[in-house]
Amino acid sequence: MSSLSAPRRASRLPARLAGRGVRGGGLQRPRVVVVGDLILDVVTRAQAPLAHASDTPGTIRFRQGGSAANTARWVARLGGRATFIGAVGRDAWGRRLVAALRAAGVTVHAPRMAAPSARIVVVIAPDGERSFVTERGAADLLEPGLVRPAWLRGCDVLHLPAYSLLALPLEQAARRSVSLARAAGAVLSVDLASRQPLLEAGPGVAWERIEALTPDVLFANAAEAATLAGAAPARAAEAPLDSSDPARLLALAPLVVIKEGAAGCRVLARPRDAAPGTPPLALVLAARHLRPADTTGAGDAFDAGFLIAWAAAPAATRLSAAALRRAALAGNRAAARLLSEPRLELVI
Repeated sequence: MSSLSAPRRASRLPARLAGRGVRGGGLQRPRVVVVGDLILDVVTRAQAPLAHASDTPGTIRFRQGGSAANTARWVARLGGRATFIGAVGRDAWGRRLVAALRAAGVTVHAPRMAAPSARIVVVIAPDGERSFVTERGAADLLEPGLVRPAWLRGCDVLHLPAYSLLALPLEQAARRSVSLARAAGAVLSVDLASRQPLLEAGPGVAWERIEALTPDVLFANAAEAATLAGAAPARAAEAPLDSSDPARLLALAPLVVIKEGAAGCRVLARPRDAAPGTPPLALVLAARHLRPADTTGAGDAFDAGFLIAWAAAPAATRLSAAALRRAALAGNRAAARLLSEPRLELVI
Protein backbone atom coordinates (compact mmCIF):
# COMPACT_ATOMS: atom_id res chain seq x y z
CA MET A 1 0.00 0.00 0.00
CA SER A 2 1.31 3.44 -0.85
CA SER A 3 2.14 5.85 1.94
CA LEU A 4 2.76 9.54 2.37
CA SER A 5 4.35 11.49 5.15
CA ALA A 6 2.37 13.44 7.71
CA PRO A 7 3.64 16.07 10.13
CA ARG A 8 4.09 15.29 13.77
CA ARG A 9 1.51 17.91 14.64
CA ALA A 10 -0.97 19.96 12.62
CA SER A 11 -1.35 23.70 12.95
CA ARG A 12 -1.94 26.74 10.85
CA LEU A 13 0.51 29.55 10.30
CA PRO A 14 0.91 31.81 13.34
CA ALA A 15 -1.91 34.34 13.67
CA ARG A 16 0.67 37.02 14.52
CA LEU A 17 1.64 37.03 10.83
CA ALA A 18 -1.83 38.14 9.73
CA GLY A 19 -1.86 41.45 7.95
CA ARG A 20 1.84 41.47 7.10
CA GLY A 21 2.62 43.52 3.99
CA VAL A 22 3.44 42.00 0.63
CA ARG A 23 6.62 42.07 -1.49
CA GLY A 24 9.69 42.65 0.69
CA GLY A 25 8.02 42.17 4.05
CA GLY A 26 6.25 38.87 3.52
CA LEU A 27 2.54 38.24 3.94
CA GLN A 28 0.08 35.92 5.62
CA ARG A 29 -2.53 35.91 2.84
CA PRO A 30 -0.61 35.93 -0.42
CA ARG A 31 -2.47 36.13 -3.69
CA VAL A 32 -1.51 32.95 -5.53
CA VAL A 33 -2.48 32.66 -9.19
CA VAL A 34 -2.35 29.19 -10.75
CA VAL A 35 -2.49 28.63 -14.51
CA GLY A 36 -3.33 25.25 -15.96
CA ASP A 37 -5.81 22.41 -15.76
CA LEU A 38 -9.24 21.97 -14.22
CA ILE A 39 -10.11 18.32 -14.73
CA LEU A 40 -12.85 15.84 -13.94
CA ASP A 41 -11.26 13.02 -11.91
CA VAL A 42 -13.00 9.68 -12.35
CA VAL A 43 -11.51 7.72 -9.46
CA THR A 44 -11.95 3.96 -9.56
CA ARG A 45 -10.87 1.68 -6.74
CA ALA A 46 -10.78 -2.05 -7.44
CA GLN A 47 -11.53 -4.32 -4.51
CA ALA A 48 -9.67 -7.20 -6.14
CA PRO A 49 -7.10 -7.61 -8.93
CA LEU A 50 -8.61 -6.62 -12.29
CA ALA A 51 -10.16 -9.58 -14.08
CA HIS A 52 -9.15 -9.53 -17.74
CA ALA A 53 -12.16 -9.26 -20.07
CA SER A 54 -14.55 -9.53 -17.13
CA ASP A 55 -15.95 -7.61 -14.13
CA THR A 56 -14.18 -6.54 -10.96
CA PRO A 57 -16.09 -5.05 -8.01
CA GLY A 58 -15.04 -1.65 -6.74
CA THR A 59 -16.08 1.98 -6.35
CA ILE A 60 -16.26 4.86 -8.85
CA ARG A 61 -16.26 8.49 -7.73
CA PHE A 62 -16.33 11.81 -9.60
CA ARG A 63 -14.18 14.62 -8.18
CA GLN A 64 -12.81 18.02 -9.10
CA GLY A 65 -9.18 17.52 -10.10
CA GLY A 66 -6.35 18.93 -12.16
CA SER A 67 -2.97 19.76 -10.65
CA ALA A 68 -3.43 23.52 -11.11
CA ALA A 69 -6.99 23.59 -9.78
CA ASN A 70 -6.09 21.36 -6.83
CA THR A 71 -3.31 23.74 -5.80
CA ALA A 72 -5.60 26.76 -6.11
CA ARG A 73 -8.28 25.05 -4.03
CA TRP A 74 -5.82 24.26 -1.26
CA VAL A 75 -4.40 27.78 -1.29
CA ALA A 76 -7.94 28.96 -0.52
CA ARG A 77 -8.50 26.19 2.06
CA LEU A 78 -5.33 27.28 3.88
CA GLY A 79 -6.27 30.96 4.02
CA GLY A 80 -4.54 32.33 0.94
CA ARG A 81 -6.20 34.29 -1.84
CA ALA A 82 -6.42 31.93 -4.79
CA THR A 83 -7.04 32.61 -8.47
CA PHE A 84 -7.30 29.89 -11.11
CA ILE A 85 -6.84 30.56 -14.84
CA GLY A 86 -7.58 27.75 -17.27
CA ALA A 87 -9.94 26.58 -20.00
CA VAL A 88 -12.91 24.21 -19.74
CA GLY A 89 -15.32 22.83 -22.29
CA ARG A 90 -18.78 24.07 -23.20
CA ASP A 91 -20.35 21.14 -21.42
CA ALA A 92 -22.12 20.33 -18.18
CA TRP A 93 -18.96 19.02 -16.56
CA GLY A 94 -17.15 22.28 -17.34
CA ARG A 95 -19.91 24.25 -15.59
CA ARG A 96 -19.89 21.88 -12.62
CA LEU A 97 -16.10 21.96 -12.24
CA VAL A 98 -16.03 25.77 -12.27
CA ALA A 99 -18.87 25.93 -9.74
CA ALA A 100 -17.07 23.50 -7.41
CA LEU A 101 -13.84 25.50 -7.54
CA ARG A 102 -15.66 28.77 -6.86
CA ALA A 103 -17.51 27.17 -3.97
CA ALA A 104 -14.09 26.37 -2.48
CA GLY A 105 -13.27 30.10 -2.39
CA VAL A 106 -11.21 30.34 -5.56
CA THR A 107 -11.57 33.20 -8.05
CA VAL A 108 -11.98 31.40 -11.38
CA HIS A 109 -11.27 32.70 -14.88
CA ALA A 110 -12.17 29.81 -17.18
CA PRO A 111 -12.82 30.56 -20.86
CA ARG A 112 -15.05 27.90 -22.41
CA MET A 113 -13.70 26.08 -25.45
CA ALA A 114 -15.32 24.03 -28.20
CA ALA A 115 -13.82 20.81 -26.83
CA PRO A 116 -14.70 18.42 -24.02
CA SER A 117 -13.65 19.45 -20.53
CA ALA A 118 -10.52 17.60 -19.49
CA ARG A 119 -10.97 14.32 -17.69
CA ILE A 120 -8.76 11.67 -16.16
CA VAL A 121 -9.46 8.13 -15.03
CA VAL A 122 -7.54 7.28 -11.86
CA VAL A 123 -7.31 3.52 -11.33
CA ILE A 124 -6.37 2.60 -7.76
CA ALA A 125 -5.32 -1.01 -7.35
CA PRO A 126 -6.00 -2.95 -4.13
CA ASP A 127 -2.39 -2.30 -3.03
CA GLY A 128 -2.94 1.47 -3.41
CA GLU A 129 -0.84 1.90 -6.57
CA ARG A 130 -2.34 4.42 -9.02
CA SER A 131 -2.45 4.49 -12.82
CA PHE A 132 -3.95 7.20 -15.02
CA VAL A 133 -5.66 7.56 -18.39
CA THR A 134 -5.91 11.22 -19.38
CA GLU A 135 -7.89 13.19 -21.97
CA ARG A 136 -6.72 16.79 -21.57
CA GLY A 137 -9.26 18.20 -24.00
CA ALA A 138 -10.06 21.87 -23.38
CA ALA A 139 -7.36 22.23 -20.70
CA ASP A 140 -4.60 22.57 -23.30
CA LEU A 141 -6.52 25.07 -25.46
CA LEU A 142 -6.16 28.24 -23.40
CA GLU A 143 -4.79 30.90 -25.79
CA PRO A 144 -2.49 33.75 -24.70
CA GLY A 145 -4.92 36.40 -25.96
CA LEU A 146 -7.54 35.13 -23.51
CA VAL A 147 -5.37 35.90 -20.47
CA ARG A 148 -6.29 39.39 -19.28
CA PRO A 149 -3.77 41.60 -17.45
CA ALA A 150 -6.35 42.31 -14.73
CA TRP A 151 -6.34 38.61 -13.79
CA LEU A 152 -2.67 38.87 -12.73
CA ARG A 153 -2.87 42.30 -11.10
CA GLY A 154 -1.75 42.11 -7.47
CA CYS A 155 -0.33 38.62 -7.93
CA ASP A 156 2.23 37.63 -5.27
CA VAL A 157 2.98 34.08 -6.42
CA LEU A 158 2.34 32.54 -9.85
CA HIS A 159 2.30 28.74 -9.84
CA LEU A 160 2.54 26.54 -12.94
CA PRO A 161 2.38 22.74 -13.17
CA ALA A 162 4.72 21.53 -15.93
CA TYR A 163 1.60 20.37 -17.80
CA SER A 164 1.09 24.07 -18.58
CA LEU A 165 4.45 24.23 -20.37
CA LEU A 166 4.28 21.13 -22.56
CA ALA A 167 1.35 21.72 -24.95
CA LEU A 168 0.28 24.54 -27.26
CA PRO A 169 -1.40 26.95 -27.00
CA LEU A 170 -1.49 26.55 -23.20
CA GLU A 171 2.29 26.96 -23.01
CA GLN A 172 2.01 30.36 -24.73
CA ALA A 173 -0.74 31.42 -22.33
CA ALA A 174 1.45 30.36 -19.41
CA ARG A 175 4.37 32.43 -20.72
CA ARG A 176 2.10 35.46 -21.07
CA SER A 177 0.92 34.91 -17.51
CA VAL A 178 4.54 34.81 -16.32
CA SER A 179 5.27 38.11 -18.05
CA LEU A 180 2.22 39.77 -16.47
CA ALA A 181 2.97 38.31 -13.03
CA ARG A 182 6.61 39.39 -13.13
CA ALA A 183 5.44 42.90 -13.99
CA ALA A 184 3.30 42.76 -10.84
CA GLY A 185 6.37 41.82 -8.77
CA ALA A 186 5.37 38.18 -8.28
CA VAL A 187 7.61 35.18 -7.70
CA LEU A 188 7.23 32.08 -9.88
CA SER A 189 6.97 28.44 -8.87
CA VAL A 190 6.87 25.42 -11.19
CA ASP A 191 5.93 21.84 -10.29
CA LEU A 192 7.25 19.11 -12.61
CA ALA A 193 3.89 17.37 -12.00
CA SER A 194 4.40 14.01 -13.74
CA ARG A 195 7.33 12.01 -15.13
CA GLN A 196 5.68 10.56 -18.24
CA PRO A 197 4.70 13.89 -19.87
CA LEU A 198 8.28 15.09 -19.32
CA LEU A 199 9.55 12.02 -21.16
CA GLU A 200 7.01 12.37 -23.96
CA ALA A 201 7.83 16.04 -24.56
CA GLY A 202 11.54 15.34 -24.14
CA PRO A 203 13.31 16.27 -20.90
CA GLY A 204 15.52 18.65 -22.87
CA VAL A 205 12.45 20.53 -24.10
CA ALA A 206 11.09 20.77 -20.56
CA TRP A 207 14.48 22.00 -19.30
CA GLU A 208 14.65 24.75 -21.93
CA ARG A 209 11.11 25.96 -21.32
CA ILE A 210 11.53 26.05 -17.56
CA GLU A 211 14.95 27.68 -17.81
CA ALA A 212 13.51 30.46 -19.98
CA LEU A 213 11.05 31.34 -17.22
CA THR A 214 13.71 31.58 -14.44
CA PRO A 215 11.44 30.22 -11.69
CA ASP A 216 12.09 30.99 -8.04
CA VAL A 217 10.89 27.59 -6.78
CA LEU A 218 10.88 24.17 -8.44
CA PHE A 219 8.79 21.30 -6.99
CA ALA A 220 9.21 17.65 -8.00
CA ASN A 221 9.07 14.13 -6.72
CA ALA A 222 12.21 12.00 -6.89
CA ALA A 223 11.40 10.39 -10.26
CA GLU A 224 10.53 13.72 -11.90
CA ALA A 225 13.66 15.37 -10.49
CA ALA A 226 15.90 12.57 -11.76
CA THR A 227 14.29 12.73 -15.21
CA LEU A 228 14.83 16.47 -15.60
CA ALA A 229 18.26 16.49 -13.95
CA GLY A 230 19.44 14.02 -16.58
CA ALA A 231 18.64 16.62 -19.24
CA ALA A 232 20.88 19.31 -17.74
CA PRO A 233 23.10 20.78 -20.48
CA ALA A 234 26.86 20.70 -19.97
CA ARG A 235 26.95 24.39 -19.14
CA ALA A 236 24.43 23.88 -16.30
CA ALA A 237 25.62 20.56 -14.92
CA GLU A 238 28.16 20.44 -12.14
CA ALA A 239 30.90 17.93 -12.97
CA PRO A 240 30.97 16.09 -9.60
CA LEU A 241 27.22 15.45 -9.63
CA ASP A 242 25.59 12.24 -10.79
CA SER A 243 23.44 12.81 -13.87
CA SER A 244 20.24 12.27 -11.87
CA ASP A 245 21.27 14.34 -8.82
CA PRO A 246 18.46 16.84 -8.04
CA ALA A 247 21.12 19.44 -7.12
CA ARG A 248 21.51 19.90 -10.88
CA LEU A 249 18.10 21.54 -10.84
CA LEU A 250 19.55 24.48 -8.91
CA ALA A 251 20.69 25.68 -12.33
CA LEU A 252 16.98 26.27 -13.04
CA ALA A 253 15.80 27.70 -9.72
CA PRO A 254 17.50 28.82 -6.49
CA LEU A 255 15.07 26.67 -4.48
CA VAL A 256 14.31 23.02 -5.28
CA VAL A 257 11.85 20.99 -3.20
CA ILE A 258 11.82 17.20 -3.62
CA LYS A 259 8.65 15.54 -2.32
CA GLU A 260 9.48 11.99 -1.19
CA GLY A 261 6.19 10.65 0.11
CA ALA A 262 6.67 8.60 3.25
CA ALA A 263 10.31 9.72 3.53
CA GLY A 264 9.27 13.37 3.93
CA CYS A 265 10.93 15.93 1.69
CA ARG A 266 14.30 17.39 0.76
CA VAL A 267 14.93 21.08 0.24
CA LEU A 268 17.92 22.44 -1.69
CA ALA A 269 18.63 26.17 -1.86
CA ARG A 270 21.37 28.32 -3.34
CA PRO A 271 21.02 32.01 -4.29
CA ARG A 272 21.45 32.79 -7.97
CA ASP A 273 24.31 35.13 -7.16
CA ALA A 274 26.25 32.54 -5.12
CA ALA A 275 29.88 32.04 -6.12
CA PRO A 276 30.54 29.08 -8.45
CA GLY A 277 31.02 25.89 -6.49
CA THR A 278 29.13 27.15 -3.44
CA PRO A 279 27.48 24.11 -1.82
CA PRO A 280 23.70 24.38 -1.50
CA LEU A 281 21.82 24.59 1.74
CA ALA A 282 20.31 21.13 2.11
CA LEU A 283 17.51 20.20 4.50
CA VAL A 284 15.87 16.82 5.01
CA LEU A 285 12.52 16.82 6.80
CA ALA A 286 11.32 13.42 7.92
CA ALA A 287 7.83 12.77 9.24
CA ARG A 288 5.76 9.97 10.66
CA HIS A 289 3.87 7.92 8.09
CA LEU A 290 0.27 7.80 7.01
CA ARG A 291 -0.96 4.92 4.86
CA PRO A 292 -3.85 6.37 2.88
CA ALA A 293 -5.75 4.40 0.28
CA ASP A 294 -5.63 7.31 -2.18
CA THR A 295 -2.85 9.94 -2.36
CA THR A 296 -4.30 11.78 -5.40
CA GLY A 297 -3.80 15.55 -5.01
CA ALA A 298 -1.55 15.35 -1.94
CA GLY A 299 1.41 16.80 -3.82
CA ASP A 300 -0.70 19.74 -4.98
CA ALA A 301 -1.83 20.42 -1.41
CA PHE A 302 1.82 20.27 -0.33
CA ASP A 303 2.68 22.96 -2.90
CA ALA A 304 -0.09 25.21 -1.60
CA GLY A 305 0.99 24.86 2.02
CA PHE A 306 4.65 25.41 1.19
CA LEU A 307 4.01 28.50 -0.94
CA ILE A 308 1.76 30.22 1.59
CA ALA A 309 4.25 29.70 4.42
CA TRP A 310 7.23 30.61 2.23
CA ALA A 311 5.57 33.85 1.09
CA ALA A 312 4.93 34.71 4.75
CA ALA A 313 8.68 35.18 5.23
CA PRO A 314 10.33 38.50 4.32
CA ALA A 315 11.85 38.23 0.85
CA ALA A 316 15.39 38.64 2.17
CA THR A 317 15.06 35.57 4.41
CA ARG A 318 13.17 33.17 2.12
CA LEU A 319 16.26 31.03 1.44
CA SER A 320 17.17 30.78 5.13
CA ALA A 321 17.04 27.40 6.86
CA ALA A 322 14.36 28.60 9.28
CA ALA A 323 12.03 29.90 6.55
CA LEU A 324 12.47 26.78 4.42
CA ARG A 325 11.88 24.46 7.35
CA ARG A 326 8.63 26.27 8.22
CA ALA A 327 7.49 26.11 4.61
CA ALA A 328 8.26 22.40 4.27
CA LEU A 329 6.41 21.59 7.49
CA ALA A 330 3.43 23.63 6.26
CA GLY A 331 3.47 21.63 3.05
CA ASN A 332 3.40 18.37 4.97
CA ARG A 333 0.54 19.63 7.11
CA ALA A 334 -1.51 20.54 4.07
CA ALA A 335 -0.94 17.12 2.50
CA ALA A 336 -1.90 15.45 5.77
CA ARG A 337 -5.15 17.43 5.91
CA LEU A 338 -6.07 16.30 2.41
CA LEU A 339 -5.35 12.68 3.28
CA SER A 340 -7.34 12.76 6.51
CA GLU A 341 -10.50 14.49 5.25
CA PRO A 342 -13.41 13.02 3.28
CA ARG A 343 -13.23 13.71 -0.46
CA LEU A 344 -16.04 15.78 -2.01
CA GLU A 345 -17.86 13.99 -4.82
CA LEU A 346 -19.20 15.93 -7.79
CA VAL A 347 -22.72 15.47 -9.07
CA ILE A 348 -24.43 17.06 -12.06
